[in-house]
Amino acid sequence: MTTDDTAPDSAAEVPDPEASEGADSRSSSAKRKHLPVWQESILLLAVALGLAIVIKALFVQAFYIPSESMEPGLVKNDRILVQKVSYWFGRTPQRGDVVVFEDPGQWLGPADSEGPTGFASLLSKVGLYPTGGHLVKRVIGTEGDVVECCDEQGRIKVNGRAIDESAYLGPDPGKCNAEISDWISERDTALSRPCSWTIGPIPKGKLLVLGDNRGHSADSRAHLCSPEDDPCTESPWVDTDLVVGKVFTLIWPRDRWRWISRPEVFEAVPDNPPADLLEKAKKADAVPGT
Repeated sequence: MTTDDTAPDSAAEVPDPEASEGADSRSSSAKRKHLPVWQESILLLAVALGLAIVIKALFVQAFYIPSESMEPGLVKNDRILVQKVSYWFGRTPQRGDVVVFEDPGQWLGPADSEGPTGFASLLSKVGLYPTGGHLVKRVIGTEGDVVECCDEQGRIKVNGRAIDESAYLGPDPGKCNAEISDWISERDTALSRPCSWTIGPIPKGKLLVLGDNRGHSADSRAHLCSPEDDPCTESPWVDTDLVVGKVFTLIWPRDRWRWISRPEVFEAVPDNPPADLLEKAKKADAVPGT
């Protein structure tokens, strides 16, 4: 019996799977090289800035309070955060919301319109610094509402329902909670009825806004036309398209941090004004309804 000397030695020539896998792993590790620290830092910074821009555009943005008009709740130079999710998918601000909005047309003075400068301006563009050039007010009336000033107790009325705003109004609202004072408006004819005016129905896509510090807030009242303004070239409305979002928290100063929500008193306001009030509003000469 003979043997085939040319037959392969299977034990010697069959490759070892574990050895092959180990070699491949070492080869792959050798090919994967870590980026230099400076390149990793630039990459991380780019990702962080990209996320900041997306968050600012879609979700949350920082602002500061430009004046004393929202005291005592929000003080000048307070830092606030505004969320935009509430107004997605065609939803609009509701009565009682504290909103940030773009200037509807020279409501702000030159100094307030400037916003941050220098490096702070660059940071504000990506949402890392509070943005200026905006206003902060409380929504009192929405589309279709009729707003009156005021009842016998000095309370403002929306669609015939008086609103108890004592929980958040400033300490000196004037004779009534929405008085048209000389500080707000210099129209002498309108000032003859500082606590007796009716406005509405509010046009489609518009809002009527007031500051909580009613004695020191150049809000919708400052843009009411007097009976002698014909045609009326003023507009007390804020377009809903100008609203950036709803204020949901005061973040600075730290010792005054708190959540900000819609007061419950607005839940009792009827959705529509009664017929007699609607007729009264259409005849009112303070401002036109459209």
